[in-house]
Amino acid sequence: MGWLDRFRRAAPAPDPMEDAMAAFKAGDHATALALWEPLARAGDARAQSNIGSCFAEGLGVTADGALALRWLSLAAGAGYAPGQRNLASLYLRGGKGLEPDPSRAAELYRAAAEQGDALAQDMFSWMLLEGDVIAADPAEARRWALAAAEAGIASSMTRLGMLHHHAMGVPRDPAEAARWWRQGAEAGDADGQAMLGAALHMGQGVAAEPVEALVWLLRAQRGGSKLARPFLGATRGALDAAGIAEAERRAAGPLP
Repeated sequence: MGWLDRFRRAAPAPDPMEDAMAAFKAGDHATALALWEPLARAGDARAQSNIGSCFAEGLGVTADGALALRWLSLAAGAGYAPGQRNLASLYLRGGKGLEPDPSRAAELYRAAAEQGDALAQDMFSWMLLEGDVIAADPAEARRWALAAAEAGIASSMTRLGMLHHHAMGVPRDPAEAARWWRQGAEAGDADGQAMLGAALHMGQGVAAEPVEALVWLLRAQRGGSKLARPFLGATRGALDAAGIAEAERRAAGPLP
């Protein structure tokens, strides 16, 4: 046996799931779906969840709520946490051929959160804080937000800042609020950037720093946060032309 034959025999077999994910990330949704389909029909919950999400979002196929429900239900029924979370998202907003069911969404978010799915923990924390679908419970919201924040979910970091700022389930602590907002801001959450900018403008929980305040507010505005708008005028007004130019220069740069 020659060395080339040995090399060929040792080469790893193709992995359809990895090939599908590579195609999906490259924007070739049709190829990804073609690779996922046999896996999903064979019972692979990850493939089922991915196909269901494509039908929910209209990626590579026409959006179809009924087919999204079918595939996501299979993945969720197998106990696959991302499948539970994706099905929860479908129930929360509804879709073509599917009426919203926020109560069912909350059940699924909880199930996925309890398995350690950080995105589900973030959403379940939000639902517990809003109190529109399930009873508001700030202490429980904080528990799930902490779990999600520890996994790197920026929106949960910002939510923890809000809890400390508004004394929801915890004593009011401006310094702790600002600490969490900075973590959320540096992780890219636009609302966290807005709240950090406001704290730096007013000197709440941190020393007042007018230029840095405007830096974060400008980043928040660029990221689409409506929370930045009330503070931008006053923050600009506290600076001279050089300070504003410096803030705009820094805001255009990368995050710390």
